[in-house]
Amino acid sequence: MATRKLTGKDLRKLGFPEGRAIGEAMKVLEGHFKGKSILHKKAALKKVVGNPGLYLKHEVLGPVAMALIIKTEHNETLALREKRIPYSIYGSEGIEQGAINQMEIAMKLPVTKHGALMPDAHQGYGLPIGGVLATNNAVIPYAVGVDIGCRMCMTIYDIPPAFAHQSTEALKNMLLENTKFGQAVFKRPKDHEVLESSLFDEIKILKSLKDRAWMQIGSSGGGNHFVEFGIAEILNSDNEFNPPMGKYLSVLSHSGSRGLGANIARHYTKLAMDMTKLPGEAKHLAWLDLATEAGQEYWLAMNLAGDYASACHHQIHDRLAAALGEKPLAMIENHHNFAWKEQDLDGNEVIVHRKGATPAGEGVLGIIPGSMTSPGFIVKGKGNMESINSASHGAGRVLSRTRAKQTLSKKEVKKHIKKAGVTLIGSGLDEAPQVYKNIHEVMAHQTDLVEVLGTFTPKVVRMCGDEKFGEVD
Repeated sequence: MATRKLTGKDLRKLGFPEGRAIGEAMKVLEGHFKGKSILHKKAALKKVVGNPGLYLKHEVLGPVAMALIIKTEHNETLALREKRIPYSIYGSEGIEQGAINQMEIAMKLPVTKHGALMPDAHQGYGLPIGGVLATNNAVIPYAVGVDIGCRMCMTIYDIPPAFAHQSTEALKNMLLENTKFGQAVFKRPKDHEVLESSLFDEIKILKSLKDRAWMQIGSSGGGNHFVEFGIAEILNSDNEFNPPMGKYLSVLSHSGSRGLGANIARHYTKLAMDMTKLPGEAKHLAWLDLATEAGQEYWLAMNLAGDYASACHHQIHDRLAAALGEKPLAMIENHHNFAWKEQDLDGNEVIVHRKGATPAGEGVLGIIPGSMTSPGFIVKGKGNMESINSASHGAGRVLSRTRAKQTLSKKEVKKHIKKAGVTLIGSGLDEAPQVYKNIHEVMAHQTDLVEVLGTFTPKVVRMCGDEKFGEVD
């Protein structure tokens, strides 16, 4: 009897409910209680069943305690509001119905206070890309997104634009030597203070992610992430970032928090969906109450992922500055896929989720990119409360990745890129310029949200993969 394994039937007799709690208990028994007597095992598990709250921080029994709490306290499906809260839509004629449908559902959540849909919006998971959602003391991991803290970062150099035309090969080699994408990482990653955060030791999920975060720091993700040389033109002398009006060689990067952010998102989305049961159409909008330990943990982890994403960009720009042999005149940075604590018009604190949307509070600087063959825009926010102090994060897609690969011609895309005078390293048909909305139309829909201070025109672009449209070559 002393060496017999406990079964699910034994656990049910101890008071375990059907479901995840039994599975977590079986894992713990297998991993940490080998060689222990039946009486010892039963006594330990009976204590957890009797008062799971006492064991949430327990190194071994914590997952069992959490599963018990979720099962016993959060098993009822919450109803959505019958009528949605009104929200603002910018450029509605260019937004697909799927994105609007998702926003309509989000505006029926019991915790929703305000919302807005940006002109680059398109359908995603849970909250649409381009969706802004303000909630009452609740954070929604999937309304933040998988690539937590994804951002734009630009450095401007006192180098004339002619350099980009005369030294294309040199710039191309700089990108090849100093940037990494997707699964590729640097052989000798640079250290950064973000990796010294105590949170890597204090939050269980982060402990397992630190080594990967160290390996990937300074690199970029796949998909629509890029690093590119181009020409920034400052159009307004009344700016906060120093360079006078004129044209300058610049570097623009777009990437996020890599595997660190993705795994944080997956872990806490699952936890939110376990703790906050919602109808099927809204299940990806499950939230964590910020008054709970889980909510506070996610908030800390999300902010760490945002800091990590910023560190990755700074290392990218540091490497390229060294390759150029120049110090930048200015750096501009803004991010999306994040949640902020802000105040609404009534002075109440709300949690503002911007999934594929960027802050545009009064005076806040940002970059709104177009595509690899169309300009991006350096902007300053106007602080419009109708948009919850937000603006678009880019042009937005008109073709899904699958649809792009099915319909676009490799030959025509290459011709289009060449005509624009762009040198491209990597990318595929799913990131061709034609998959994006007209950035000028998108910007025309948000003149009340941002003021344009300058533009950025791409010249040498690197994305994931070193063959042009490799999947169809």
